[in-house]
Amino acid sequence: MSGIDLPTGFWLWAEDQTWAQPLPGGRVRVGITALGLRASGEIYMCRPKPVGCEVEQGRSIGVVELAKSIVAVKSPLSGVVLAVNEALEERPELVHQSPYEDGWLAEIAPSNLDADRSRLAIGEAAIREAMTHWAWLNKLDTPSS
Repeated sequence: MSGIDLPTGFWLWAEDQTWAQPLPGGRVRVGITALGLRASGEIYMCRPKPVGCEVEQGRSIGVVELAKSIVAVKSPLSGVVLAVNEALEERPELVHQSPYEDGWLAEIAPSNLDADRSRLAIGEAAIREAMTHWAWLNKLDTPSS
């Protein structure tokens, strides 16, 4: 979980190190990047907003409890929460162990996709540049790839 890479097909909200993954049927899955997790430390509790809640890009889609604080997780897209990862209630460590697969937070129906996408890093080069810059700003060492 040390790299600055994001799986192919994911989009990055670099400012808050959250990702969006387009799914079939227009849904988008949302989670926290491995780099963001590395900067935050161990998560002891993860609580996404409930199904039916509206979220806005750059605003809270849920909260996580860290060793010494509770932090809002910012959504990379605006929309309505369609599903939450219920496995996180019993196993919040999944966010760290599998940030791009089993550790996702929520699925949303985007409400402003075209405008929101224009503020995301999309594509391998854009994502790598944004994550490298974020790591540098936050004084994190990242391995060269």
